[in-house]
Amino acid sequence: MVRALGTLFAALAGLAFGSFLNVCLSRWPEGESVVKPRSHCRSCARTLAWWENVPVVSWLALRGRCRTCGAWIGWRYPIVELAVGATWSIVAWRYLGQFASLSTYADIKHPPSLATAAILMAFDWVLIGLAVLDAEHLWIPDVVTLPGAVLGLLSDVLYEGSMGSSFVLNRIDWRVVGERLLGILAAAALILLIRWLYWLFRRREGIGLGDAKLMAMLAAWLGLPGALLSFGLGVTLGAFVAVILLIVPSKGNQPGDNPQSWALTRLPLGTFLCIGGVVTSLWGQRIINAYLHWAGF
Repeated sequence: MVRALGTLFAALAGLAFGSFLNVCLSRWPEGESVVKPRSHCRSCARTLAWWENVPVVSWLALRGRCRTCGAWIGWRYPIVELAVGATWSIVAWRYLGQFASLSTYADIKHPPSLATAAILMAFDWVLIGLAVLDAEHLWIPDVVTLPGAVLGLLSDVLYEGSMGSSFVLNRIDWRVVGERLLGILAAAALILLIRWLYWLFRRREGIGLGDAKLMAMLAAWLGLPGALLSFGLGVTLGAFVAVILLIVPSKGNQPGDNPQSWALTRLPLGTFLCIGGVVTSLWGQRIINAYLHWAGF
């Protein structure tokens, strides 16, 4: 019962924080404050009533349109809210399940850390935001990825298993620091290598430097294996979407446009890396273990 109620609370909190994330995603790229003014229609500037700000429900009730001017609100709003709510509920269900499995006094002395669950929720919240920013603006802000990489490194170095099941302050192990730094550099170098090869063959940039910094942040939080898994999942998903775009004509394409060139130059790699990062943060170790078992290791 406690586990179900806690998961429900986390889901509702995720919907609320997803709604706030939508405000940030709409205003930040425009240089606007995320605090003032109050929520309003981006088309007619009418201040929204409280019941128009209920996550997902309001969007469904209004059928995705402003009730004053009829402007289309967009699918991004409910998708982001549901994504944050879903990831937070998964984290809460797993965390509360670990509490439910405690059976001995030794287990109770070292229970799963609430800080770990909170950090994982915040990490996924940031990744969802970056995924949308890159999808809508082809923009991965350095102000997020660079401090994020530093925080991930510090979290892993100073605390035991910051993305695992414990959150205990440790002495600094410089061997761990070196290994994690090499992992961060290797993850960023992978993107830089692909970027250089693309330029070598096509003589134009195909991948932004923001993707390299994003990979560094993923490696800082998830480790090099986790970052590589995020990359593999992201590239696979991106290739699937590219095939769909090549097959299905897009309304965004102008007459005479080459759909193949559009798919190759406009697909936001960072969006798919972030999706891969979210999946890895939730199920990465299980996926890696299943692969190793399948490969016979």
